[in-house]
Amino acid sequence: MKNIQLLGLVLVVAGSFLPLVHVPIIGNWNYWKLDHSLAIICWILSAGALFGIANNKAKVSKIFGVLLVVLFIFTLIAVKLQASDYFSFMPFKSWQDKLAGIVKLKWGWILEFLGAFIIILVKNNKVKA
Repeated sequence: MKNIQLLGLVLVVAGSFLPLVHVPIIGNWNYWKLDHSLAIICWILSAGALFGIANNKAKVSKIFGVLLVVLFIFTLIAVKLQASDYFSFMPFKSWQDKLAGIVKLKWGWILEFLGAFIIILVKNNKVKA
């Protein structure tokens, strides 16, 4: 099952380079363009999950998988709040909400969450000698 967890890890790392947010006129943003520190945290957590997978430490890899999911949820909330705050100069709340709605989430998030859930949910079957 180690290979399946490694596949999940590859999905997380690859997903950080794929489009996560689409901002009109500017284009698609991945984790690095969203925030450098969040991208570094994502890769550090991925390295921790790799450590757990490589050393057959199921608990360690699952903890890092949960931390990755928490990071992704935090990032999604931060993106929505930042988009809403970016248009705070508009005089009416409905205009702010409408303009904040033009910032769209892209398909890279599917791979991010899928990879993290694979790391969490796959069970290690140890062969006893």
